[in-house]
Amino acid sequence: MPSKLPFEYTSPTGEHFDLNFSLHPETVSAMRVSQLLYRLLETLDQEIGVLGDTANGDVLQALAMALAVRAGMIHADRTVTDRLCDELVRQALAGMGEARRGHRLSGRA
Repeated sequence: MPSKLPFEYTSPTGEHFDLNFSLHPETVSAMRVSQLLYRLLETLDQEIGVLGDTANGDVLQALAMALAVRAGMIHADRTVTDRLCDELVRQALAGMGEARRGHRLSGRA
């Protein structure tokens, strides 16, 4: 299993991110992680486009709540899932902190 997940994302405003996320050692499928991440971001972008002006804090709060719901669905000791969620979020934030950022050029030449 690869220990890193290369991932590219371009926001609806054109900001581009080149990321290299660390994967948890027990990751089963890096491809599935990549597919889910892409679909989650795509769905968020679409929904925000439909809903209109949405505060970033509201988006983060909804994502945190979704993480809590998914963690609660796991039949394991809550301290284990809480620790795993904390570890995964910190690891993902570290990956974002190391991302290369820029704007994609657009238009016609």
